[in-house]
Amino acid sequence: MPTYSYACTACDNAFDISQKITDDALTTCPKCEGRLRKVYGSVGVTFKGGGFYRTDSRVGGSGGSGGSDSGSSSSSSSSGSGSSSSSSSD
Repeated sequence: MPTYSYACTACDNAFDISQKITDDALTTCPKCEGRLRKVYGSVGVTFKGGGFYRTDSRVGGSGGSGGSDSGSSSSSSSSGSGSSSSSSSD
């Protein structure tokens, strides 16, 4: 079960509690009956490598789709050429 952090807006009471994801969020402070709010912690993100740029995407994307289109055209041409060759052989 995930652990959620809460803080009271009235008395500054802070605590953590394990709850199911399907459980409703707590709304009242157990000490003073004040209003609770969820506290969100920071998430650690690590970027490794040289990076990824929009231009990299476009070069790879157009090359990949161009290759696919070329492959389709080549296949059609090959099939057509193969058929023509087969017809010539017959």
